[in-house]
Formats: sequence, C-alpha cells, structure tokens
Amino acid sequence: MRIPCPYCGDRDSQEFVYRGDAAPVRPSDPAEETEFFDYVYLRENPAGPIDELWYHAQGCRNWITLTRDTRDHAISAARLTSEGKSA
Repeated sequence: MRIPCPYCGDRDSQEFVYRGDAAPVRPSDPAEETEFFDYVYLRENPAGPIDELWYHAQGCRNWITLTRDTRDHAISAARLTSEGKSA
C-alpha cells in the first residue's frame, strides 16, 4: 500500500506505524471504569471510509490522518494530524 505523506509524497506503508482509528476520544476522567473500558476494548469495525492515524517513523516523523476505505484500502485523503479536519 502506498501512503501519500503531505511532506514526503507517496511512500511505502512499511515506512509508517499504524496507530488505529482516529475517532475514539480518551475519557477525561480515568476513574470512570466503564467509560475507560469502552474506550480501550469496545471499538467499531465499519465497512467503508474511516479516519486513521499513521506515524511516518522512517520519514518526516509526523502524524498523518488518512481517510481510508476499509473495503478496498483506497485512500481518499491525507493530512497532517496537527492541521485538524479539512473542510
């Protein structure tokens, strides 16, 4: 799979570290065991486009948010995670 890095251009996926789905948000109060359990263990597995976090470890060392279709691995968008969601 080729990943379009905003700084480095198209690169092989082996240069990146996959972090996972970008949607889950860590609970603000870790004392709430139920919320923390849900955050760690209960995840959706949708068929279709999702936002994912990737770290370009063997390149520019930036976090990148990809929009990737889980059915065919087609990447429709790539942006630096620090830039937030694109309009």
